[in-house]
Amino acid sequence: MTHNMAVESLGQPEQAENPGQLGNFPGSWPTVSVVMAVLNEEKHLAEAVQTILDQDYPAALELVIALGPSRDRTDAVAETLAAEHPQIRLVRNPSGRTPHGLNLAVQAAQNPVIARVDGHSLLPAGYLRTAVALLETVGADNVGGVMAAEGKTPFEQAVAKAMTTRLGIGPAPFHQGGAAGPAETVYLGVFRRETLLRLGGYDETYVRAQDWELNYRIRRAGGLVYFSPDLRVTYRPRGTFSGLARQFFTTGRWRRSLVRRYPSSANVRYLTPPAVLIAVTGGLLAALFGKRIGLAAPVGYVASVVAGAAVTGRSLPPAARARLPFVYMTMHGAWAAGFLAPPSGDPR
Repeated sequence: MTHNMAVESLGQPEQAENPGQLGNFPGSWPTVSVVMAVLNEEKHLAEAVQTILDQDYPAALELVIALGPSRDRTDAVAETLAAEHPQIRLVRNPSGRTPHGLNLAVQAAQNPVIARVDGHSLLPAGYLRTAVALLETVGADNVGGVMAAEGKTPFEQAVAKAMTTRLGIGPAPFHQGGAAGPAETVYLGVFRRETLLRLGGYDETYVRAQDWELNYRIRRAGGLVYFSPDLRVTYRPRGTFSGLARQFFTTGRWRRSLVRRYPSSANVRYLTPPAVLIAVTGGLLAALFGKRIGLAAPVGYVASVVAGAAVTGRSLPPAARARLPFVYMTMHGAWAAGFLAPPSGDPR
């Protein structure tokens, strides 16, 4: 594979005796390699790994974890898990960047099917069986589903709700759900390894949005990216306003980078938050210089968000419902600011 694929392995794996092939279902299931790139995932890693080990997949399964230079106990958790479960292998990812780690894990993987899982994602029972069957039956190169955000604290519950609404994050099927079929992109992904090898893996210049960029190249090469609502993966959202703002600011910057590289990908969904931020900021500046009409934009925006939060947050507990308008505004503003910010160095 291209894109800096050198691996520093923590132990030398043995070659799988029967790697399996796609096809001839249900009599012959291919073996699967699950790959994870983790950084500062002490809080969720063990739970995420357990959902992988609990899969009822009918063929051999391995998990390759690429360890970035975490500042918490992620490495210790991963090393304990690897010592307890021989199907887990660890590789080093010195840069800590997600696409680097994923490429390193893919290179170290042994099997013909690659399933990406994040350190804060929880697979439901039957996820791999369903995804691999879809790879075969629909002839896809990548199959994925819904990023089903679920929070535990009131703030996380508010973020989870915002990430599953059009007001929060737009109409993308992998956030909203929808009918099964070809898609622009999907959450995570279960791939044919040969597709990843042929296309050079994840583009390591994209610290964020590397999944969208890879799916774009798959589609441009004539491959099929397929969405299934049956593949619902639990996602643990950020737990603080600062963490949420950093996440969306960085995502906005990388989306702008993608739009510069692929202008045809620009659409109303991406351009609306920057336009709103410009209008709100311009209105506040106009009001500051005595033009009270300028307050129409910020007041209108806040009123719209509060009204939208009242509708979308009806199922939330009171503490989470009270936070929801501020979560929406943080997501909108941080993403728009990142999209509008001039490129400068590494926006991690």
